[in-house]
Order: sequence, then structure tokens, then C-alpha cells
Amino acid sequence: MLTISGIPIEVCKKNIKNMHLYVKPPNGDVSVSAPLSMSDEAIERFVRTKASWIKRQIAKYDEQARQSEREYVSGETLYVWGKQYYLQTEYGKKNSMVLSGDKAILTVRKESSAALRECFVREWYREQLKTEIERVLPKCIKLTGCVPAGWQTKYMTSKWGTCNTDTGKLWFNLQLAKKTPECLEYVIIHELTHLLERTHNERFLAYMDKFMPLWREVKVTLNGQTLDFME
Repeated sequence: MLTISGIPIEVCKKNIKNMHLYVKPPNGDVSVSAPLSMSDEAIERFVRTKASWIKRQIAKYDEQARQSEREYVSGETLYVWGKQYYLQTEYGKKNSMVLSGDKAILTVRKESSAALRECFVREWYREQLKTEIERVLPKCIKLTGCVPAGWQTKYMTSKWGTCNTDTGKLWFNLQLAKKTPECLEYVIIHELTHLLERTHNERFLAYMDKFMPLWREVKVTLNGQTLDFME
């Protein structure tokens, strides 16, 4: 781990030829991948030459619209597949959420805390995401020719998805259920492509151009949409 100009930077040495610097959505975490043979001093010198660029990228995420902290009461807003819904909270014995028109009708126990409501809504998003992945993934597998060993969902704050190239398993961020549908397809194709190429090198980019010619535009759309509240 490096700290440059007060910015923490994760360092990962890999069996690669060149260094790669990333400022990752959705909250601007910084990491650098470097060849195994490169010294810590050389890595630090490289990162320092990129300090201004890093700060500009972080500023973009800091300025991006974020939703306020939730209490899950009527009047708040939720996003589902890129569409904004107005929360209408009702009270009952069984938790549920139903989309109707521009409303998300959330039924919870009256005595439930914001944390418990958050937990229920997060699991509701998980079911939405899993259903959509099951629909979209086969098409992406056919397109790329890559079959993952398995996949799961989890709430992540710095990545939309990950691929364990050793096990072939994929992970997808629960927040994708809040983004427009093409964003999920982009992330699935991106992670499947890592089964062909581990790093974001020219070969990886060529595969992405082949599988999803407009992926760069979709990536901009994904990273430009409203983010969750984060402490």
C-alpha cells in the first residue's frame, strides 16, 4: 500500500510486463498493478508522475450525484434498472416490495429499524439481479465462448464485478440492479472476457470491441449514474 498526496493506493505485483493504474468506480479507489520484478521505489516514482491525473479522476467521483442516507420512509427514491421510483412505505406483518407505476410500495413492520429495512431491500435487489443474470448470462456465454465455473452476487463499494481467473468464478455487485439493463450486460461480458485475458491489455480491449462494440459508451453510462449513499 502506498500513500501519495494523502491518497491510499493499493499495490499488486503480478506476472505482467507493464504497469497499470486504475481509479475504480463507484467511489474512486486507486490501485496499481506492477510486474513482479519492479522495485517498490520504481512503482512509487511511476505513481507520483500520475498524481494530478489520479486527483482529477477521484474528483469526478466525488462530484457525482449520490443518494442521501436512507431511512426507507415514504418520499425517498429508489432506482431499479435505471428507473426512478418514489418509495411508499406501508406497514404490515410481512416484508415485501412491489413496483407499481412510478411507486415502489414497501411493506414492513412498523417497529422495524432503518437497518432492518435496508437488509430486506438489499435482498430484494439481490433477487432482481439474480433473475436478470440468469436471463442475460447465457447470451453472453454464447457471444464470448467463455463459461464461468459459477457466479454469485454481493454488495461491493469499489467494483461492479470481479473474476477469479484461477477458479473461473464471477461476482456481480448488487448495485447493478439499480443501473440501466445494458450496464449489467457490459459487466458480464467484461468479467467473462477476463477468462480469456487476465489484464486490461490490448488483447483484452480487442476482445471487448469484438463482443460489445459500444462498450465504452455503456461504461460511461454506468459510471455516470447516481451512486448509493456511502459513509
